[in-house]
Amino acid sequence: MVNARKTAVGILINVLNDGAYSNIAIKNELDGSRLEREDKALATALVYGVLDRKITIDYVISKYVRKSVERIAPVTLNALRIALYQIMFMDKIPQSAAVNESVNLVKGSKERYNASFVNGVLRSFLREPAKMPAGDDAYSISVRYSCPEWIVSGFISDYGIATAIKLLEESLKKPPVCLRVNTLKTDPEKLIDVLKKEGIKAEKSPIEGALTVNSTMDIANSEAFNDGLFHVEDPASQKMLSKVGFRENMRVLDLCSAPGGKAFTVAEYLENNGEIVACDMYEHRVELIKKGASRLGISIIKPFVNDATGINKDLGLFDVVLCDVPCSGLGVIRRKPEIKYKKINENDYDLLLRTQQKIVENADRYLKPGGTLVYSTCTLKRAENEDQITSFLDKHGDYDVKYNVNYMPHIDGTDGFFTAILCKKR
Repeated sequence: MVNARKTAVGILINVLNDGAYSNIAIKNELDGSRLEREDKALATALVYGVLDRKITIDYVISKYVRKSVERIAPVTLNALRIALYQIMFMDKIPQSAAVNESVNLVKGSKERYNASFVNGVLRSFLREPAKMPAGDDAYSISVRYSCPEWIVSGFISDYGIATAIKLLEESLKKPPVCLRVNTLKTDPEKLIDVLKKEGIKAEKSPIEGALTVNSTMDIANSEAFNDGLFHVEDPASQKMLSKVGFRENMRVLDLCSAPGGKAFTVAEYLENNGEIVACDMYEHRVELIKKGASRLGISIIKPFVNDATGINKDLGLFDVVLCDVPCSGLGVIRRKPEIKYKKINENDYDLLLRTQQKIVENADRYLKPGGTLVYSTCTLKRAENEDQITSFLDKHGDYDVKYNVNYMPHIDGTDGFFTAILCKKR
């Protein structure tokens, strides 16, 4: 019988062993399942909970086993993980239920020979819980906040221990869901009422044209979403775009656009007058932009297959160029926790930095004199943020800095996000 815990174990194996993205793996598994709504919610909570706390949980497991955690069979290991997550971090599930369900899950699998092993580990933990390391060294912090040492060390190097810990604390909290109201079709007050009728509680955000949702419902399945009354966009991105100074009839290039959220917001600022060329290098991702624009009733977006690291002279010049460049993604680990476990080697990271440099250099070549260049990332690494902009400005003395900010989750209530808005002199 398929239940929430068995489903969660299957998804975790897909993500951690096979490299799947958590949000896609969860959607693919749950959309076709027969689970009740409550069980789907539990499965989702277990998957994200284990991904958030995996390093902490694996540290605990290591105190009760003789072999390395990585050598434990996959169903057995993830059954242990979900049980310990429930015991350590969920208040409403009885410890006995967490233990028994995981033992039974293993009994019903091809790894049934490990059922007594699972029972023994969990009972040992309940008798004498493992203690967390208490130091302020990178290893101890890594275990307590379930974040790899290389990320912890990077945060400490860039921001100091106190800020690094605050960032790590925030990374384990549930992220807010923020909507961008489609002002071409409605306004915040009307959308709040529409969502309320569907059982979705939303309230105005401090950002003009934005709402914060307080609901466990899947808003992507709501009538309001299907009617194109909003799209989902983090507050940091919305704040950034509010600072650009968009006007009707501008020509805008979004170099790294998919799935299109920023382009959609820009179209609303332009009141659907002007032109937005929204690019991605893959056709299937360009299709996401097309579908989103169609759902929202936006006609000025021109989705286009294009490699941002090269120059396409046919595109011409633009009033504004957005380059939301590929990055290490360390500002969104609370939304995509599996990012923590995909370490970039030194050569790949150097390639990533060079790719960012190519894109921002190309953005300059697409920009009219007097135009605005917008550089952004969803990471918190200075090498990808301030250092890239400093390097660009050292080469280009014909720019003024209009806006330059690092949005910090524990301060701004947003994802970790960097942006620099640069104005090209005439």
